[in-house]
Amino acid sequence: MKAQRVVWPSRAKVDIETWMLPPLGDDEVLVATECTLISPGTERAFLLGLPNAQGRYPSRPGYSNIGTVIEVGKAVTDCKVGERVASTQGHTSHFIVSPNRLLKVPSAGVPAEEAVFFNLGAIALQGVRKAKIELGEAALVLGQGLIGLLSIQLSKLSGAMPLIAADLTDSRLEISTGLGADYTLNPEDANFSKQLSEATKGDGPAVVIEATGHPDAVSTALDAAGWGARVILLASTRGETPNVNFYRDVHKKGLILYGAHNAIRPRQESSPNFWTLEDDSLLLLSLIAQRRFNVAPLISHRVLGEDAPKAYQLLMEWNPGLLGVILQWNNM
Repeated sequence: MKAQRVVWPSRAKVDIETWMLPPLGDDEVLVATECTLISPGTERAFLLGLPNAQGRYPSRPGYSNIGTVIEVGKAVTDCKVGERVASTQGHTSHFIVSPNRLLKVPSAGVPAEEAVFFNLGAIALQGVRKAKIELGEAALVLGQGLIGLLSIQLSKLSGAMPLIAADLTDSRLEISTGLGADYTLNPEDANFSKQLSEATKGDGPAVVIEATGHPDAVSTALDAAGWGARVILLASTRGETPNVNFYRDVHKKGLILYGAHNAIRPRQESSPNFWTLEDDSLLLLSLIAQRRFNVAPLISHRVLGEDAPKAYQLLMEWNPGLLGVILQWNNM
C-alpha cells in the first residue's frame, strides 16, 4: 500500500514523498491519519537549523497525530477497526504500528483537529507541573505562541491568580484574554514593570513561565520574577542569553530555575509534579473531550497534507498570526 508523508530533504526544503508501507504484522495495526498538528517552534527551528536545533537531513517531522484504525493483525486483541487513536507518529497519511504505541481518543464526539493538541498540551503541562502553582499564586507566562497559550489555560486550571499573559502581539493577547488571562502586558511597553507590579500588588509573580524560546526573553523572565519565584524555562531557547548576572538576577532574588524540556520525564511511573508522557497525554485527551480545555481558538490554519510545503513556507516566514497549523489527511 502506498502512503504519503512530509520530508525535509535539506535545510529549509519541504517535500511530500510517496512510500510503500511494509506488510502488516500479526501484532500490528494499520492507521489512516485524520490530521496532524505542526509544532511551530520546534519544527521551524529544526527545519531552519537554528541554534540548539541542528538536525540531520533528510528528516521526517511531526509528533502529534490523530487517526482511525483501518486494519488489525490477527494476533491483536486490544485494538479494533474503527477506533480513533492518538500517537506521536509524524506527518503521514498512513502508518503501521504496535497497538501499545497508541492512545485511544476517549470520545467519538471530539473533533480530530482538537484532539490532535494532546501532545503539545502535554508538553506545556510538564512545565506547568514543575511550577507547582498553588491556588492564589500570581503567574506570568511570557510568550503567547502556541505553547504559551496552552500554558495559560493549564496555569488557570492549576489555580494561578492573577494570571498574566505577556507578548509583543496584540492579536495573541486577545486570545489570551479569551482563554482566562486576568492581565495582558507587552514587555516592550515602557510601563511594563509598573503594570506587572500593580497586577501582583508589588510582590511580582511567584511563577514565571518562559514560553518564547528567545534568548533575550530569559533575561526578561528573571527580571520580572518576584522574590523567591520559580522560573520555568519551558520553550527550548534558540541561542545564548547575553548579559545575565547570576548573582544579581538569580542568587540575590532566591530564584529557582527549572529546565522543563519534555525529554526530562519519568519513563515508567508518574509521581507528584512529574508525570509520564502517556499519563499527561491521556489527561489532555480527557480535558479536551470534556470541554475543560479549549483549543479551538488556537487553530489558525488548515492545510491539506499534500499541500504541507505551503504551510511550512508560512512557518518559515513567522507571521504572528500563525498558531495551530492542522494538516488534513485522507479527506477526514
